[in-house]
Amino acid sequence: MKNKIQLFEQQQVRSIWDENTEKWWFSVIDVVSVLTGSANPRRYWSDLKIKIRREGSQLYENIVQLKLASSDGKMYLTDVATVEQMFRIIQSIPSPKAEPFKMWLAKVGSERIDETIDPELSIDRAIQNYRQLGYSENWINQRIKSIEVRKALTDEWDKASVKQGEEYAFLTDLMYKTWSDMTAKQYKKHKGLKKENLRDNMTNVELILNMLAEASATELSQKAEPAGLDESAQIAVSGAEVAKDARKSLEKRGGEVISRKNAKQLRAKDLLLNQSN
Repeated sequence: MKNKIQLFEQQQVRSIWDENTEKWWFSVIDVVSVLTGSANPRRYWSDLKIKIRREGSQLYENIVQLKLASSDGKMYLTDVATVEQMFRIIQSIPSPKAEPFKMWLAKVGSERIDETIDPELSIDRAIQNYRQLGYSENWINQRIKSIEVRKALTDEWDKASVKQGEEYAFLTDLMYKTWSDMTAKQYKKHKGLKKENLRDNMTNVELILNMLAEASATELSQKAEPAGLDESAQIAVSGAEVAKDARKSLEKRGGEVISRKNAKQLRAKDLLLNQSN
């Protein structure tokens, strides 16, 4: 695990990256302090935990403690929460900073949030960001289309009462495993990635195959009208199998599909091609 200090409006939020689960964990006390400005955020959090427990929320039982550095430089066990858990905590804290903090949290949070919930709040902003990072226009067009396809699928999952967060992540991972023969974690390792967004590091062909999987699953879901996670999982596999068949066909003809190249390497290749032209 790797400790890190994140800054929100110049206020410190202690965090820790867990490579095994590929999640950021954030200090609840620090977040409470940022949102409330309380002189005693520990007391505020203590009272809030009692309230959450009385409401019967499972969130209280899922809070864990990890060692984080204190102001005296020593490591102490501290209540921490994932991005998903922190969103629920924030809902219980009346604060004018709640919405901007959620946006900040989503930006610096885990890849799981990026992969399983709507990854961009603004298509235009996403295009500008990708251009500034040096992606080719062709790749950007594919990536933006993949966002639209993803949104259509998650809309189907919402209609089937699939829960955002863990269940979205499960279905996403299931689809990766089906069409690429790798989980998201394995796929990222294949490309030499850690917490980077996997789709932002895919080639055009990889993006197209992933879109084919998700578009197929969306089409099947619209016809079958599944209810719940299990039925949605069956459809997710069926959709991903369409992309798997396409992948196998392309590989049989000598085409490269699952690339080890990440975004940095792909952008460097595009730059060399442009210079040679």
